[in-house]
Amino acid sequence: MNTTTKNIDTKMTQPALSRRTLGRGLVGGLVAAATAAADLPPSNRRRGIPLGFDNFAVRAMGWNARELIDHAEKLGCDSLFITDFGPFGRQTDDDSIDEIGRYAADRGVGLELGSWSICPTSTTFRKDWGSAEDHLALGIRMAKNLGSKAFRVILGNHQDRLTDGGISARIADTVKVLEACRSRAIDAGVKIAVENHAGDLHSRELKRLVEEAGPDFVGVNFDSGNALWTLEDPLAALETLAPHVVSTSLRDGQVWPSEKGVKVQWTAMGEGCVDLPTFFDHFQKHCPGVVVHIETISGFARELPFLEPDFWKAFPAMPAADFARFEALTRRGHAIDPFQAPDGDARKGAEQAYQLADLERSIRYCRDTLGLGARG
Repeated sequence: MNTTTKNIDTKMTQPALSRRTLGRGLVGGLVAAATAAADLPPSNRRRGIPLGFDNFAVRAMGWNARELIDHAEKLGCDSLFITDFGPFGRQTDDDSIDEIGRYAADRGVGLELGSWSICPTSTTFRKDWGSAEDHLALGIRMAKNLGSKAFRVILGNHQDRLTDGGISARIADTVKVLEACRSRAIDAGVKIAVENHAGDLHSRELKRLVEEAGPDFVGVNFDSGNALWTLEDPLAALETLAPHVVSTSLRDGQVWPSEKGVKVQWTAMGEGCVDLPTFFDHFQKHCPGVVVHIETISGFARELPFLEPDFWKAFPAMPAADFARFEALTRRGHAIDPFQAPDGDARKGAEQAYQLADLERSIRYCRDTLGLGARG
């Protein structure tokens, strides 16, 4: 497939600009309300921070972009984060993407965009969209057409910490790709948001990546659940990364001691042991203008066997103070049962119902208890 940026003729430019202005103006107005809400007393206030969800939260549905937008409208969300190109099919041309943007704007739903690995030496990298630079260039163009202020990408996952050269080598390779697309991103007005993903980057390593590449065009997509996989309290990770956060994929989690170390199970918002009120106090103060997107991925536990010496080969420079805060978090958590989907034909329907319910509870908790959301 041709991933080269398409030249748009003059006749098509003005409608696309008008639609982008509408989409960014929609979220901008919600953000202004959030900023004003920050000055209110902390008790019983509505924070006014725009609220939405990451499409991976309902991955079992297999919805396309329009169906995801419809669900965001149904839930009363301010925004939708489409974090992979799948919901667009193979329709990545300017006209098709601009039409999706208009569809969302007509329903009062802001859009943000993302995709997967841009590190060519990561164990997760795929050439589905060409080279790493081609992939990144395509995402920047699509984000601009959708009115997304950021384009989310990842380095890889935990396995990259154990590759030749370790995570430092993978950071260097990612920075080279980012630098190759610097002018493209700046010209488009789109920040590249690198996520702390699946145990690949500790918050201090991600901060270093952003600073090496250039914070003028690179920021962070903060994932609170993934922070747990790098043995971090999500609040501590947010404190490190807040100045660079431009987008989010958030969930709660339970952490509890196990025979080999700890177990981590992600949960719906409000059902874990993360101090969410304090988390969002910090978020509101230090991440102004950033939309909260919920990415519920729950139902299974992952063990982090840090009592085994070999485990630390992946984290040779773990700061003791950061690990101490994580260990304190485990004392607040408790074990929970995993989700058991039935076998056979009923499995898909059960997974769909589980994911939809998880997300709905999370949106309700964020709105009713945490005071998030700018609509109504």
